[in-house]
Amino acid sequence: MPDVDRMLDSVILIDHLNGVSKATDYLRNLAPERTAVSVITRTEILVGMEGSDIDEAKNLLDKFVLLSIDGPIADKAAELRRKYGWKLPDAFQAALAIQNNAKLVTRKQKISTLIDTSSLKYLT
Repeated sequence: MPDVDRMLDSVILIDHLNGVSKATDYLRNLAPERTAVSVITRTEILVGMEGSDIDEAKNLLDKFVLLSIDGPIADKAAELRRKYGWKLPDAFQAALAIQNNAKLVTRKQKISTLIDTSSLKYLT
């Protein structure tokens, strides 16, 4: 298991790429080697890019540890989806953070009200 402190949800990186200064300032203060993104986040970011923006996005994503989905993560995501009715990408994001003992950095408040937030952190 990678040694990471936090995992960035897609919305944080999308905000940064869209010029939201609060997200950019937050990212500047991170230690990239202790910060992760998931394969879900990587996919969601790259889907929305075109032309040279793809290279810019890949350069940003490559700075962070990449977390992949395995059997135990899929099982945890299924449990969260079944219990809370979340969309599958949100369930995977939360499961990855929980299974890696990382704080999930997101603006999605619905997650914070439904599970133990000791393993999650929110950008406000």
